[in-house]
Amino acid sequence: MLRLNCFIRVEDDKYEIVLDAARKLTEASLLQDGCVAYDVFRSGTRPDVLLICETWRDQAALDAHSASPEFVEYVGIMRANAEMKLETFQF
Repeated sequence: MLRLNCFIRVEDDKYEIVLDAARKLTEASLLQDGCVAYDVFRSGTRPDVLLICETWRDQAALDAHSASPEFVEYVGIMRANAEMKLETFQF
């Protein structure tokens, strides 16, 4: 399995745009084959930071997710409005 932690730093004036995209991406991702878990969280100590925490069955499922129209659309919105950092773990 693969676990990804995507940290998103967003300015106040872009927060709702980015959160909306993250929520829509989460909703779509949970329906994809191979998605074990997917959620978005707001930091309790840094109000400008969101975290998308996702778990995928295998690399093939993650690759399909990354190529999906929803991923392209919503991650594009997030990248245009925030800084993103990705951590990947295999277990």
